[in-house]
Amino acid sequence: MGSERAPADARAEKRVELASPTLGDEERRAVLEVLEGREFVKGPRVASFEREFAAYLGVEHAVATSSGATALLLALLAHGVGHGDEVVVPSFGFFATAAAVVLAGATPVFADIDPATLCLSPAAAESVLTSRTRAVLPVHLFGMPADLPAFAALAERHGLALIEDAAQAHGAKIGGAFVGTSGTAAFSFYATKNMTTLEGGMVLTRDAGVARRLRLFRNHGRDGQARHEVVGGNFRMNEVAAAIGRVQLGRLPAWNERRKLHARFLNERLTGVRTPLAVPGREPVFHQYTVRVEPEARAELIAHLDARGIDARVYYPVPIHEEPAFGAVVGARRPDLPETARACREVLSLPVHPGLDDADLERIVEAIETFGRRG
Repeated sequence: MGSERAPADARAEKRVELASPTLGDEERRAVLEVLEGREFVKGPRVASFEREFAAYLGVEHAVATSSGATALLLALLAHGVGHGDEVVVPSFGFFATAAAVVLAGATPVFADIDPATLCLSPAAAESVLTSRTRAVLPVHLFGMPADLPAFAALAERHGLALIEDAAQAHGAKIGGAFVGTSGTAAFSFYATKNMTTLEGGMVLTRDAGVARRLRLFRNHGRDGQARHEVVGGNFRMNEVAAAIGRVQLGRLPAWNERRKLHARFLNERLTGVRTPLAVPGREPVFHQYTVRVEPEARAELIAHLDARGIDARVYYPVPIHEEPAFGAVVGARRPDLPETARACREVLSLPVHPGLDDADLERIVEAIETFGRRG
C-alpha cells in the first residue's frame, strides 16, 4: 500500500500528541513558593509528598528519589541484591528495569510475558529460577497490573524479594488493591507519566528496615548524623519536584478516570487493530493505550497516522536482552521468549492521555478506519 497524503484541512488541525503533561497555575505557584523560600533540598515538601503518596496507596513507608531508575536501583540495594545474585525480569519493556539489576551488581534473568497483559508471566518467571535467584521484578507495563497474587505466592514459596516496577501504573489496581502495595515498589514521575514531578521517583514498602536502608542509600549512606553506614549516593528528590508532585497527586484520580474513559471509547470504536484485552480483576490506568497490528502493516499505519497529525509510537521494538548493552550479560544464555518477540513485532501505542477531547478521539478512530478501508 502506498502512503497517501492527508486532506489539507486534516493537516491544518492541531496535532494529537501521544503524551501531553499537564502543568498549570497551581504547579507554578508551588514552584515559586520553593524558589522564594530558598530551601531547595531536604526540606518539608519532600517529606510531605512522601507521606501523601504513601497514604494514597495505603502503605506505611515512601522514600522519594531523583528518578524512577534510581528508585528501582535503591529498591534492589535495600533488599541486599548484589554480586552473585540473579533477578528475574521481563525482556519486553523499558531498558531501565534490567539496567537497575546490573547497576546493583546482580544479573538479570529474562523471562517471557503473558500475551493477554504484556506483563511478566508468573509461570515463565518460575521456570527460570535458580539457587542464585534473589528477587523477582514484574513490571506493570503500560499501566496494566501484573499478576501480583501469583508473584506474591511465588516469592513466598521460594524465599524471594518481590519488587514491583510500577513506573507506569500510578493508581492501577488488581483485585481491588493498588499496585505497589504487595512488596517493595518503584514509581516514576517522569514528564510523560500519569503524574509528574518533571523528573523523580518513589519507593514504597511496608518494611521499616527496608525503608531505613532506602534512606541511607539515597543520601550517601548517612544516618542523619555525620556517620556514613553504607556506600550510597545522591539520589534525593529536590523540593521543586516534590512541590509539583503534591499538586499532581491531587489530580491523579480524575486524570486516570479520563484515561479509562478514553480507552473505553477506543475499545468500542476501533476496528482493524487488536485492542487491549479486559482482564478480570485488573484495573489498568492506561499510561499507554497499546494495540496490536499486523507486523507488515505497522510502519505504514504509523506513517498514515502521522500524515493526519496523530502521534503513534512503538514501545518497545527490541527485546531488552537483545540490546547491545546486554550482550555480555546474556552471553550464550540467549533466552527463547516467543511472546516477547511477537509483542515487539506487533504493538503500537496510540494517544489516550487526559488532555484529549472527543474530536481528538474521533480523529484517531477515523484515521484507523481510513487505513483499514485501503486494505
